[in-house]
Amino acid sequence: MNDDRSIFDVESITLVADGFAFAEGPLWDPQGFFYFADVRRDELHRVVPGDAPSFVRRTKNGNGLTFDLTGKLVQCEGDTRRLTRWDPATDTESVVLDQLDGKRLNRPNDVICARDGTLYFTDPGQRVPMEARDLDAAVWRIRPEGSVELVAYCEYPNGLAFSPDERRLYVANTRFQQYIHAIDLDASGAVVGRRIFADMSGGSSAGVPDGIKVDIAGNVYCTGAGGIWVFAPDGTHLATLGFAKPAVNMAFGGEDMKTMFVCAHDTLYTVRTRFPGLPSAWQQAAVSVPPLPA
Repeated sequence: MNDDRSIFDVESITLVADGFAFAEGPLWDPQGFFYFADVRRDELHRVVPGDAPSFVRRTKNGNGLTFDLTGKLVQCEGDTRRLTRWDPATDTESVVLDQLDGKRLNRPNDVICARDGTLYFTDPGQRVPMEARDLDAAVWRIRPEGSVELVAYCEYPNGLAFSPDERRLYVANTRFQQYIHAIDLDASGAVVGRRIFADMSGGSSAGVPDGIKVDIAGNVYCTGAGGIWVFAPDGTHLATLGFAKPAVNMAFGGEDMKTMFVCAHDTLYTVRTRFPGLPSAWQQAAVSVPPLPA
């Protein structure tokens, strides 16, 4: 039987704020706050747990967020069909990528940064009219020196996350079938295998595979019908935690990386977790992650 309490401190669920159009792209900054995007209002916000959110800057349909190795924010922007890099220290923005060999990206959705600085991002195509599509839906990567490589074509790639050793890339597939890809990588990043890691179809509750994260034990957290689904590294379904609103994305944070910040359409929640989340390459130097519990 799935046991939410083995993964989450259910009694700790806290409503942080509401009234947004569509909250997405949560990201913990070790300075003590979460960033998140209000996608449909073209806004980036930040919030210190326990305080009211504050506006940071305008975006162009900004969505998924990550830190690069220098602490700059890389964000997917749907309306402009590009990835941008923003420096909070200087309030300057640059374009990371908006085309491949003269072909425009579709609507980049989510992005993560590997330990070597390579950026991996999803680029689903279904929300772009057929006549305006230059590329098939796929996962791509941008090497630190700027070269761009195809990782894998996917049906509707959305959120993505690494296993702790970065030898497996998880990709949430939102439509039309609902599941999680597992893409196996060798030491150079070459794809050596892929499979369906977890079938998330079925269920009558609202929610689809979207945001996805991994904890230090290798457990996989993905939004889906009824809330946040949790899978063991072997694909066993461990728990599903529901909220009053359908969860669409989440991020681990706090000094111990055990506070999960949840975006649920127009509402934000936090919940404490048993296992710390896997910090990004840039976050690792600034957070204290305790040993795995027995």
